[in-house]
Amino acid sequence: MNDVKSANIPSISVGKAVEILSQAYSTVVQNNLPVKTMPSVMLWGAPGVGKSQAVRQIAKEIEANTGKEVKVTDVRLLLFNPIDLRGIPTSNADKTLAVWLKPQIFQMDSSNNIVNILFLDEISSAPQSVQAAAYQITLDRVVGEHKLPDNCIVIAAGNRITDKSIAYKMPKALANRLMHIEIEGNFDSWKKWAIKSGVNDKVIGFLSFRQNYLMGFDSSSNDLTYPTPRTWEIVSNILNAIDDDIDNIYLLIAGVIGIGAAAEFRTWSKVYKELPVIEDIFNGKMPALPQNTDALYALTAAMTAYAREHKDEMSRIANSIRFADKMPPDFGAVLMKGYMCIEEDYKKRLMSIPEFAKWLSSKGSFMNGAF
Repeated sequence: MNDVKSANIPSISVGKAVEILSQAYSTVVQNNLPVKTMPSVMLWGAPGVGKSQAVRQIAKEIEANTGKEVKVTDVRLLLFNPIDLRGIPTSNADKTLAVWLKPQIFQMDSSNNIVNILFLDEISSAPQSVQAAAYQITLDRVVGEHKLPDNCIVIAAGNRITDKSIAYKMPKALANRLMHIEIEGNFDSWKKWAIKSGVNDKVIGFLSFRQNYLMGFDSSSNDLTYPTPRTWEIVSNILNAIDDDIDNIYLLIAGVIGIGAAAEFRTWSKVYKELPVIEDIFNGKMPALPQNTDALYALTAAMTAYAREHKDEMSRIANSIRFADKMPPDFGAVLMKGYMCIEEDYKKRLMSIPEFAKWLSSKGSFMNGAF
């Protein structure tokens, strides 16, 4: 895993970036302050680390906090020429002057009940002539003769030059107009998002056991495929939508995360055959508990996924917590942390369950302050 950091800027997880930026923007919107109170933000990070996902999550958080609809306009600057940002030239009515037709991507709803996010993705991969055209957008919030609406937030993202992807050094004049944040891979942050988003339980279980496989990007390697949060999401989509049997779709998975990681994932997934029937646990039965560490990680992931699908059936959730009392306390803590990530404030609902309160009173110290 490549640990190259950008100098002199904060490096934080996707979850932390979502938290601080969504809170800042929500405060601006709720207090009817000009959006430009916050400078345009530049998210740096390795390919697949979750920059685009962060912007989508920020949009959801702003919606939840403000009650306003948030519309994201995703502009891949790598695919643009400078003229594309300004629009197509044409003549005015008396054919004496040139006017510029506004590009469709900048046709935004300026209504008071709307918040727009203009996401300038892959800005560091764009030629410097296109980056120069982004000067006006990031500072003056204009594109040629066209002005962004007052309800538009501007966020940019790109890879670092050290990642050895297509990346041009950002001109200092542009860099000085932005708030810079580096996004780093972080398993705990990713897992919270993964549980809430319905990522396949096999993926969550494997990465709980082998956290180093979450982010396998290495700028010194010539590999075309490698594990990242983005590629694991693709693997999850394949498992959820096409076939849950890893043996059947092994080649598809290997084509996404690479042969090495896929082989480890396939070998580990065989522990699922050792697991008790998850539905039995939630129905109040007490099947035998697996003893292997990897099987226990798989069990907590499978139980969390089942609980997410049956989150409103509190009596069955209670049955699962009674079963969890049989687990080694540290694995019980892993399960309880997973349950608390099912949805926002779900831990308040858990507190209404006597079994949860009992578990917390006897083994809550293993939560390491998570509760």
